[in-house]
Amino acid sequence: MSLGPAGASLNPDQAENFEDMEKQFAVKAVQHMTTYWAILEKMKGSQLRLTKIDDEILEHFKKDFPEFDPKETINEDTMKSKEGKERWRNFMMAYEKKIDDYNFGTMLRANPKFEYGEKETIFGELVGEAGF
Repeated sequence: MSLGPAGASLNPDQAENFEDMEKQFAVKAVQHMTTYWAILEKMKGSQLRLTKIDDEILEHFKKDFPEFDPKETINEDTMKSKEGKERWRNFMMAYEKKIDDYNFGTMLRANPKFEYGEKETIFGELVGEAGF
């Protein structure tokens, strides 16, 4: 499997779907999800800090996504639309040189009222594969 020459830019709109990469991402995302959930059972999410720049990331998120309401269900179709992908890609790229695996993706609870489950989880793919 080749992603092209070293240092080359990967066009997310033309990237192939690499099944092994997706599997590796899924394993790592589930490991992180399990760890974070165990932490959240012991402390409030508002007190949890995962990076040195959590506050900066939150302020940036609020600026770029002012319509986001953490009490509401995330609209996956809007998030994964062409415009939504572009917004997320632009947001994540601000952290390219600040956070390792800044573009690795995540698993989100679609609704904060429910625990993680198959129907309550949104799987965000690598930014190299056109964002979410």
